[in-house]
Amino acid sequence: MPEDDFIDIKFRLYDGSDIGPFRYSSASTIDVLKQRIVSDWPKGKTIIPKAASEVKLISSGKILENNKTVGQCKLPFGESTGGVTIMHVVVQPSLAKAKTEKKTDNSQQKIVCSCSIL
Repeated sequence: MPEDDFIDIKFRLYDGSDIGPFRYSSASTIDVLKQRIVSDWPKGKTIIPKAASEVKLISSGKILENNKTVGQCKLPFGESTGGVTIMHVVVQPSLAKAKTEKKTDNSQQKIVCSCSIL
């Protein structure tokens, strides 16, 4: 493959730290990138994605779709810093988990108050 068919990508996390840069073929899908992010997620972060479906990648203000390729999402020239494209990572835990946690939190709040009106 010619050198033009590869793109260096760095993933910027919520706290400003980075994963990468890694070199990807322009034929790689966004889903492949998300799986790499989940497997290489730094230890000790407060938010940790459990699966690629919990990760959203944002480039040039657009959320990238899983079935798109890196080549389809490539920005016009001049977009990158030192030849490395930066994509922002947003972690969105699954809704089922979030609802379960909310139910648990509500039940704990109800137990705390044992007031009685006379």
